[in-house]
Amino acid sequence: MPPTFELAWQKSSYSETGSSCVYIATAPDGTLRLRESDDPDIILATSHGPLQALIRALKAGAFEGIQA
Repeated sequence: MPPTFELAWQKSSYSETGSSCVYIATAPDGTLRLRESDDPDIILATSHGPLQALIRALKAGAFEGIQA
């Protein structure tokens, strides 16, 4: 069983009230954890470098026109 620990989740400042919100937390091992308010049981783990690259790509419009 994986170790359990309490994460201090912070909501993105870009998330509007009543909309889908993105939350981020730092785990004890230094990795970042991400979750969405619509499905908080799904948690992604990443590190600073890949998350920074994703944010840069989003800001540059790299994913415009892609539909889920």
